[in-house]
Amino acid sequence: MKKLLAFVLISVLVLGTFAACSKKEETTDVGQSDVKNETTQNENKQDNEKKSNDSDKQAGGEVTTVTMWIMPNSGAPEEDLRATLEPFLAENPDIQVEITVLDWGSAWTKITTAATSGEGPDITQLGTTQVAAVAAMGALEDLTGIYDRFGGEEAFVEATLPTTQILGMGEERYAAPWFIDTRALFYRKDYCEMAGVNPETDFETWDSFVQALEKLKGLVVDGKEIAPLIMPGKNDWNVIHNYAPWIWGAGGDFIADDLKTSIINSPEAFEGVKFYSELAIKGLLSMPHLEKNSAEVEAIFNSGDAAIIFSGAYHINTLRREVPEVAEKIGTAPFPAGPKGRYVFFGGSDLCVFKTSKNKEAAYRILEYLMTPDAQITYQRYCGNLPTVKAAYETEFVTEEPLRVAFKEQLQYGKAYPSVAGWGPSETVLQKGLSNVWDNIMGVYGEYDPNRTKEFLDQTASECTVIYSQQ
Repeated sequence: MKKLLAFVLISVLVLGTFAACSKKEETTDVGQSDVKNETTQNENKQDNEKKSNDSDKQAGGEVTTVTMWIMPNSGAPEEDLRATLEPFLAENPDIQVEITVLDWGSAWTKITTAATSGEGPDITQLGTTQVAAVAAMGALEDLTGIYDRFGGEEAFVEATLPTTQILGMGEERYAAPWFIDTRALFYRKDYCEMAGVNPETDFETWDSFVQALEKLKGLVVDGKEIAPLIMPGKNDWNVIHNYAPWIWGAGGDFIADDLKTSIINSPEAFEGVKFYSELAIKGLLSMPHLEKNSAEVEAIFNSGDAAIIFSGAYHINTLRREVPEVAEKIGTAPFPAGPKGRYVFFGGSDLCVFKTSKNKEAAYRILEYLMTPDAQITYQRYCGNLPTVKAAYETEFVTEEPLRVAFKEQLQYGKAYPSVAGWGPSETVLQKGLSNVWDNIMGVYGEYDPNRTKEFLDQTASECTVIYSQQ
């Protein structure tokens, strides 16, 4: 445990960002750049505490204040969570919640400092791949015993559950799945019709997807040539997330069954990386747009310069709000199935209770409420991601928005990264290795050579294995 603790603390120096949350670029639709400064947050807290104290005095009862740390999951993170909690707080006057919004850049350092010092909040948000690292430090309460209050494990989308454990270290659950960040295919219905692409069938498999892109290649609309597919390359937070479904679809993975060995360089993983990256070599994935980040690429798609993009459910909110006339021309489809199956990247965040919390029962009651379909739907209407609770998908949350249907359809194919303590620091290495692959594609090292891609994956696997072996 001492060795693991030292390893996790060292990883704090490696992680420049809160890696596990599948964070979108700060200019995306959820408005993460609009996070309030500390002065504003403190003023809001004082106002909220005063209101709560006045209410408490009127009620004349004992009040438990639960402290909660969250990330900027929406444009107004504190207000949106408080609005979500409003029905609960109205029915539970004995509980009030003090919310602190952590900046993405400093969140991981603050959380691990709290874990080692024993001076943390009652509840904290953690990215799905960060739970194992903090739990391995002995900082998180085992929530297994309260899962019946959420409706049991069966209440959750299956792929979210492994993120609440330490893989290979028992059955304990140290978190409750809060929301899902995943990707699906967005396409222009009018462009597909012009090119003779049938979205009902042509996006089903890798092979048919390539054929669809070939039909779209060279399409000219209003005198402008349309890119078949645009995606960000190395200058983006989502490099690993964008490669993952292709790696899994080819039968590859990131870590071997021994949980110590990186297999990012296996023949199957190499095949997935090669297939996806070489779409650019074939002219099916726009080479110039590989210089852009997610937010820039999404804006370009919204402007009508491309036929297809893979993006998150949060992009639906952007379309409806910013370009409603374009939104009517957009359709969504599940991720294409690879030769070894259909897989969809699942990230997002979980909620955890610190072991040092003195208000565990009140914290459990808050978690219980936030796992209800109503609370999940309310919160994701603010944030734009997806609920973790199955029952939420049997409501108007899906039926009211046609673009969410594909996301519901592909829930069964969700796959999360391995929940091991070493995943966080390994993301830095994986990001670098896969970015080198994009440099190879773009001719940074001379003419494209697939053997060079394999060399980059070999080096990445070697470095990741060192990290995983220290778990």
